[in-house]
Amino acid sequence: MTLQHAFVDGRPRPAAGDLAALVREDRVHRTLYTDPEIFAAEMAQVFGGRSWVYLAHESQVPEPNSFLSLRVGLRPVLLTRDRSGGLHAVFNRCSHRAATLCREMSGVAKSFQCPYHGWTFRNTGELVGTPWPQGYGENFDRAEHGLHKFPRVESYRGFVFGTLNASAPSVPEWLGAATTWLDYWIDRAPEGEVIVRSGVHHMGYRGNWKLAYDNAGDGYHPAFSHRSLLEMASRMGESKDMSYFGTTPDDGPMRTYLLGNGHSVIDQRPNYDGPGSFWANQRPQPGRESLEERIRAEHGEDADRLLDLCVGSQINLSIFPNLLIIGNQIQVIEPLAVDRTQLSWHATAIGGVPPEINTVRMRTQEDFPAFGEPDDQANFEEVQRGLAAPEAEWVLMNRGLDVAGWQEIGPDGVVSSAVTDEGHMRQYYATWLDLMAPEATR
Repeated sequence: MTLQHAFVDGRPRPAAGDLAALVREDRVHRTLYTDPEIFAAEMAQVFGGRSWVYLAHESQVPEPNSFLSLRVGLRPVLLTRDRSGGLHAVFNRCSHRAATLCREMSGVAKSFQCPYHGWTFRNTGELVGTPWPQGYGENFDRAEHGLHKFPRVESYRGFVFGTLNASAPSVPEWLGAATTWLDYWIDRAPEGEVIVRSGVHHMGYRGNWKLAYDNAGDGYHPAFSHRSLLEMASRMGESKDMSYFGTTPDDGPMRTYLLGNGHSVIDQRPNYDGPGSFWANQRPQPGRESLEERIRAEHGEDADRLLDLCVGSQINLSIFPNLLIIGNQIQVIEPLAVDRTQLSWHATAIGGVPPEINTVRMRTQEDFPAFGEPDDQANFEEVQRGLAAPEAEWVLMNRGLDVAGWQEIGPDGVVSSAVTDEGHMRQYYATWLDLMAPEATR
């Protein structure tokens, strides 16, 4: 890559091999969000290379021979279960002439036949048949022409990750300190039974994929971006869900934690006080009153715990590069182009609870994407518009930097700070640089 068509501080911008010049301690260069060549490198390195990338939840491929169609960066991928229940990730690309092999989003299949020329593959990737094989000669070896496979697929408590790096560390090592927060989210469900089977809610915006990751760890924007939502909540009492972002959030108990490897979390739980507090401070929902009355009558002292499960986890967990845990939902960042992104929201149900709990849990999960996500996506598009001005080169991420008393280091080595600190951006860009670096410089 030459990338000589833009300038940094009046000088020709460095080539992609010198991307460190575009990431400073307190700012990043606009071209990290606008340059198609940098985007192409990200698709190869950040969503490939040495990364672990979130693929799906195990409950989305619930039985032997289940499959799910997805993307890893721009790569079309099939996540499959074999007949013994093992998980595999293969490119959804026929090894003959590159046609998309499976055109369904999910289902059950022991094998896949390419609609173009009829080559047939097992759901584990091996080529098992070619029509009229005499046309390929005696030296044709089917073993050499199977689907391209991910060398490693690992599941952490139902969350399935894949990597194209056979020597990558294990998923728990990659997650690091994020495992504590993911465990909390999973363990809210009785016996950790999380179920992802509802239809996915896709929302697209005209902007770079990293704008969504920037925003996911940003406790600074809610007071302004979600003002109408907060005003509605405040009319029902100052303690209603998210209203605490509107009253000088850095003076409150919320914290942001930098978890390593680009991962971070915003912890809203300190705003709540004991069992039943999540439920008591949630905004109104259809059927809320009658459900509460029934649950309290049938479950007595356990009612507060059950009702709290209807409400979000009160953490925003970001796992680099593409997994966001928001409330009770799993959000996946799906890059489409340098200036186009799809966000896919997956609602979750849980086992071991009365069916009414999952009904109201679903109503709760309709709340924020409907009322809050359009605010965020409007901002992403307006940021992308602003980035079109080449003379204004830098995007700041300096809030909290060198502010006395904000950052603390816990006994586990995790750095925490005030909730509006932009340290989550400074941290994940360090991981981004490492993944984007040429092999010889690592």
